[in-house]
Amino acid sequence: MAASQSSSHSPSSAAQTHHIGAVAERTGLSLRTLRHYDEVGLVTPSGRSDGGFRLYTDADIERILLVRRMKPLGFTLEEMGDLLSLASTLESDPGADARARLDDYLTSARERREALQSKLDMADEFIALLESRREPI
Repeated sequence: MAASQSSSHSPSSAAQTHHIGAVAERTGLSLRTLRHYDEVGLVTPSGRSDGGFRLYTDADIERILLVRRMKPLGFTLEEMGDLLSLASTLESDPGADARARLDDYLTSARERREALQSKLDMADEFIALLESRREPI
């Protein structure tokens, strides 16, 4: 799974890296999605092999997993990028402004989850209605 380290385009030699296929398998995302995230600057791999292949560190994968968790809640790519930036800021400077922004995202995530739950409840009611109208076998 781990890629060998390479030239100046790769992350530090102490960091284990992974090729895009291994990252796709680990995250459950497609190669196309991972490439798109790189192309739009959302999650850029930490390095490239001598052959130009993307090399992802474990930290890159954690960022990808954060994005994957935001996706079902309907966050935009811009919001995802902002939250990734905020996460980095919180690691280095957990000031009041950063914490307030995090609280805003938390509130939004809770509201979006509640809306999703409401949709699931309606889907369950619909399925139950269809099942009740089925003729016995």
